[in-house]
Amino acid sequence: MFYLRDRTLQTNPQSTQAWLAILGLVLLLALGFLVGAGRFLILIFPGASLAIGVFLYHRYPTFYIGFTWWMWFVGSFVRRLIDYQSGYVTPGPWNLTPMLVTAISCLTLARYLPRFLNQAGLPFFLCLGSVIYGFLVGVIQNPISDAIIIPFLGWLTPICFGFHLFVHWRDYPENRQTFERIFVWGVLVMGVYGIYQYFVAPEWDRFWLIEVENPTYGRPEPLQMRVWSTAVIPQKFAALMMAGLMLLFVNSGILRFVAAGVGYLTFLLSRIRTAWLSLLLGLLILIPSLKTRLQMRFIVSVMVAMLIILPLSSIEPFSSVITSRLESFSNIQDDESYQERLQGQRELFDSALAEFVGRGLGAKLESETSDLASYDNGMLVLLFSLGWFGSLPYLAGIILLFISLFRGAENRSDAFASAARAIAISTFFGQIAFNPVMEGEFAMPLWGFLGMSLAAQQYYKQEKETR
Repeated sequence: MFYLRDRTLQTNPQSTQAWLAILGLVLLLALGFLVGAGRFLILIFPGASLAIGVFLYHRYPTFYIGFTWWMWFVGSFVRRLIDYQSGYVTPGPWNLTPMLVTAISCLTLARYLPRFLNQAGLPFFLCLGSVIYGFLVGVIQNPISDAIIIPFLGWLTPICFGFHLFVHWRDYPENRQTFERIFVWGVLVMGVYGIYQYFVAPEWDRFWLIEVENPTYGRPEPLQMRVWSTAVIPQKFAALMMAGLMLLFVNSGILRFVAAGVGYLTFLLSRIRTAWLSLLLGLLILIPSLKTRLQMRFIVSVMVAMLIILPLSSIEPFSSVITSRLESFSNIQDDESYQERLQGQRELFDSALAEFVGRGLGAKLESETSDLASYDNGMLVLLFSLGWFGSLPYLAGIILLFISLFRGAENRSDAFASAARAIAISTFFGQIAFNPVMEGEFAMPLWGFLGMSLAAQQYYKQEKETR
């Protein structure tokens, strides 16, 4: 799963135990599926993953970061296989295992946040305080249950992960290499499986599509489904893939071209227009932040990507699906989905603007005139969950972090740092109007790359001061 040329990830006596732990989990899952023991894996998968995550966090921090991202990449897919073998949708959220592994980074928050309150940690504290506020409001207004605890973990854990990456800014070069290797392989794996899913429609994916009963995801037949690959829904897949595709532009390995081919094709087949616009916004932010030499390399990467993407997207069975979705941008007035969403947002915003205290994490309201629900819009989620009392500190923390990213120009020669900043900003501003970017798969690119961008800034600042 890792690019082995990276000296920090090579198999050596210092990392052998880490590899054995990860391979042990893979073999355990594979054996369970081969013998048809899916029901036994319901508890084994999250429990074993959590144990390995704790081990890696304490002994092999770089491996822990990579392991966490792979849980978000493929954790929902493993859960889908478990449910398929069990014959029913097993209890708990689909992304429970990734959340549990990510939650380990909360140990870093508890350990380091007090000493960072007067520094760059203040915005993290504002966002964290808002999340705790939303949790307490939910507990006061409703009996405590998984309907409150799971959203709490979904909001909390990405913040902890981002803070963990920021605090360990001294390890920025190693963590940067880990991100680059992990995401190029992640794009490749998710892209290849996404194409297989689109053409074959495996039984476990058909089972999931029938169970969720959401017609917007397509029909459980080959060539009739939106691609969501190893994620749980197309929107969450597209959010993760967008971040990976952005990183490919600043990656220098040959493998990025293969990953780009399958990655962009499945990204388009997901048919998530919000993610497409987020990618475009990210590129517009990235280009001016690079030095001239890096801009030229970026332009070459874009041209190569276009040479790979255009022939693939112009042939059937891809062309008609992708073209019809692209044409919807120029025909918004006749787009029933967009018009229904717009009407529903107007209705719900009238109620959301009157929420001063909020209804607590997990609050969900549905429009009476459309299929839109409050969780289909990030601002609605904020206002209904946190009210104005909780939303303003949360937004203030996010804005403060974004402002801090543009201080200093020490990292302009670091293409990864520029890409990390662009990913974080485009994820938030490109998707806040349509997706709950504060939790789960939507929040991981936001906070993960925020953390890395802040770490890069601190690393280069310290490097400059010690010269």
